[in-house]
Amino acid sequence: MAVLRVLKYGDKLLRKKTKPVVYEEIKDKLPLILKDMYDTMKFAKGIGLAANQVGIDMQLAIISYADDTKKYDFVIINPKIVSANGELYEEEGCLSFPGFFIKIKRYENVVVRAINEKGLPIEIKASGLLAKAFQHEIDHLNGVLFIDHLPLSLKLKKLPILTKLKREWKKIDETKMKPEVI
Repeated sequence: MAVLRVLKYGDKLLRKKTKPVVYEEIKDKLPLILKDMYDTMKFAKGIGLAANQVGIDMQLAIISYADDTKKYDFVIINPKIVSANGELYEEEGCLSFPGFFIKIKRYENVVVRAINEKGLPIEIKASGLLAKAFQHEIDHLNGVLFIDHLPLSLKLKKLPILTKLKREWKKIDETKMKPEVI
């Protein structure tokens, strides 16, 4: 199990748009990258993780989602949201903001086009929590954080709290924690 350190709010890489992936250039390294990302996401009890959250500058994210009948693991490379509709206003969190949750407005339904871990083009139709997860991870790949969806007045109200928490979050290193700590 290789757990990577999750970059926390304030790290500059989280605000940087990630580099597009040329699949042929990374296909040999991809299985290990994905294994480490899945290990990290599961260890931190997340449902999604973008590559830049673990210090990797590439358009790659993973999402694990389970409904009543099945568990789904999605690998999305160079993802784009090609359509979106409806509206959700629900609480959202982020592994780069441990323990911080706030209501965010998102689309209820999305269609995502990407490349999967085999280098094949895919199109995914998602709604509800899964649609929210795709939007959240694709935002990360574009240097957008979930707090950027807050109205300015609420963002200004939360800024002192985030500033205080940012100092605490810098001390968190998942690579040095035992599973029961997180």
